[in-house]
Amino acid sequence: MAEQIDEGVPAGDGPAEARRALAAVDLLAPGFAAGGLDELEVEAGDLLVRLARPAAPPREAAPAAASTTPGPVGRIVTPFGERAAGMQFVTAPLTGVWYAAPSPGAQQYLQAGGEVSAGQVVGLIEAMKLFNEIKSDVTGTVTRVLVESGTLVKRQQPLIEVAPSTR
Repeated sequence: MAEQIDEGVPAGDGPAEARRALAAVDLLAPGFAAGGLDELEVEAGDLLVRLARPAAPPREAAPAAASTTPGPVGRIVTPFGERAAGMQFVTAPLTGVWYAAPSPGAQQYLQAGGEVSAGQVVGLIEAMKLFNEIKSDVTGTVTRVLVESGTLVKRQQPLIEVAPSTR
């Protein structure tokens, strides 16, 4: 694998450091997923990248059939909690740094309780020095904004939870 991580970027340089980390994760993730590893840590100079699978939930001693409170079938669980019934997520279409406003100090595109329309810009993701407008694919009321501005997000990560309108 002769691909190179941008070594010319100095450490501690905010977005540039984030780009280096993203490049490293993008290079390592396929091998990590295919290799059946539980944890992978790579250090190259001043860059440390650690990938780990979530710990498996503890197994119950009693069989699941003995449970008195069966869980809902087909529930969707994310690191941000369960998606409430009838809610939809607007997800990140690519990996990058999430921004909830068009510029520092400007008003955010959306806030919890606000209305959103399909096709409306809900935020920006910076990837490879380009700002990409992220648009909603659902019309409704924003119930939760799940990501803080300036946070690194991965592809398909939920960004906003929306209660779809019935119109």
